[in-house]
This record gives sequence, structure tokens and C-alpha cells, in this order.
Amino acid sequence: MKTSTYHINIQRPAAHVFETMLTRDTYRQWTAEFDPSSDFEGGWNKGDKIYFLGPSEHGKRQGMIAEIVEHIPNSFISIRHYGIVDGDNEITDGPKVEAWAGAFENYTFLESEGHTSLTVELDTNEEYAAYFDEAWPRALRKLKEICEH
Repeated sequence: MKTSTYHINIQRPAAHVFETMLTRDTYRQWTAEFDPSSDFEGGWNKGDKIYFLGPSEHGKRQGMIAEIVEHIPNSFISIRHYGIVDGDNEITDGPKVEAWAGAFENYTFLESEGHTSLTVELDTNEEYAAYFDEAWPRALRKLKEICEH
């Protein structure tokens, strides 16, 4: 597994960036850069189970299952992925998940003089690295646009 890092500076305080990133309506806007139907169910508090979802081309519920490992308001979020959603089934072991189960996705928000430096670090398989190298910068630019306007 490879760890990738993405970074952007946003001309707004960390509290605003943090809230914009995690509030469902604005979350769906910036994550549409990954998939137009991106959504989540669950909470962002430490220990919460959260689902990152987007329907398949046939409308079937699908996505990833994760746990919020850490939540420090306006400062840090750590997510550990551990399973997938396949329709009504939650799959947490076996070949479909073993290649990436335990992968982390961390968000660090550093504020200075009312501006926020946002860093995203995520574990990924080599097969998805090129996709994320293209999609994450696009998504972060969209988040910046939403935050600053």
C-alpha cells in the first residue's frame, strides 16, 4: 500500500473549512469530483461508523465502510476503512477487502492568520494511485471554491 499526500491553502479559517468539508450538502459538492453520486451516512465523531456511498450503474447501494479513529474539531480527522457495502451486505473480510482493509485517510487543518492549510494523507493500492493523483487535487480545488465563495 502506498501513502499519498495532497495539499491546498484555503483563504478561510479552519473552523469554516472543517465544517464545509464535513457538512453533508457541501461534502456532496466537493466529493462529486470523485463520483457525482458521492454521499455518506453516519457520523464524523470519534468511534462513529461511517459509510461512503454511491450507487452502482444499476442503482445498487455500494461503497466503503469506515470508522472515525480520531476527531479533533477544526484540526484533524482520521478515518480507517475496513469494509465494503454491496447492496444490503457489509463485507469486512475476504478477497474483496483484504487488499486495502485498514487503509487510513487523514485530514490535517492548520490555521494561520485566518487562512487554512489542508493536508490529506491516504493509503491506497498502486492500481488506484494515478486516479487519486488526478481526482484529489480536483476535489480540493472544488472544496476551496466552495469555502471561499
